[in-house]
This record gives sequence, C-alpha cells and structure tokens, in this order.
Amino acid sequence: MTGDARFEDGAEAPLRLKALDADDLTVLSSLTQDAVFPAGEMRWNRKARRFALLVNRFRWENGSTAAQKERVQAVLAFEDVMRVQSQGVDKTDPAMVYSLLSITYQPAEDGAGRIELTLAGDGAIALEVEALEVVLRDVTKPYVAPSGKAPSHPN
Repeated sequence: MTGDARFEDGAEAPLRLKALDADDLTVLSSLTQDAVFPAGEMRWNRKARRFALLVNRFRWENGSTAAQKERVQAVLAFEDVMRVQSQGVDKTDPAMVYSLLSITYQPAEDGAGRIELTLAGDGAIALEVEALEVVLRDVTKPYVAPSGKAPSHPN
C-alpha cells in the first residue's frame, strides 16, 4: 500500500527536518512556534558559521485536540551564518527564558539572505546567511507540558 505520509504515522518518532528554501522554513516555523528556551541555550560558533538553539518546542504535530499536551527538546541549527544581531535579548542573563513566535526568511542576491526569529515581548534575532540551511532535530522523548495546556494567542 502506498500513500502520503500522515502525522499519525510518526506517532512518537522524533522529528528531523531540514529547510533549504522559504517554503521549507515555513514548515519549521510552524513546528517551532511557541518553543521556549533560556538565553544560555543560544550558541553562535563563528568559526563553524553555525547558530543553534536548544528549544523546548510544543508538539504541534500532535494536534491541538490531543489529550496530552506535550513538549520535546529540539536543536534548531542555522548553517552558513555570517552575522548575528539581536534586539530585546539580554545576553547577560543566561536564565532568561524566551518564546519563539516565528521564523522568516528574506532572500538577497546569490542565495544569501536574512533569517529573522521573532520572539515574544518585541525581541528578535537576525541572522545574515550565505545560504538557507536550517535543521530541526528532536533530541529527547516527548514530555507532558508543565502547564498542561497548548499555547494560545489572543486575537
């Protein structure tokens, strides 16, 4: 039997996805919406040109009606990063927790561009990249969200 993959087929399997274009990045953005992370879990390796976050992402792929509201720790890694800028991010307090709202991409010439991570509370992280390559990889088993609720955004 052949057919398209469904979320149910993945069940408890960890995600490992790569974004190489803006459409792919839209998928990763939706899967990481409302991910939370302490400032101490942000790393920019200038020599390797990699910016990475260890996030606790809500498992949106479970569906908003799932009985168990779950999170999972995941690495969100951006490759070919030439420059990192931030606004509203306190790098002196590694315990400060941020919430990721969205990830967008603005292409420039020759495959380069700018990735913007929008954070709750007017924070933002901008990454100047030579090419778009982002990897999202779950690194723990899912766990029950401490709040027991799905994140919500008032209209």
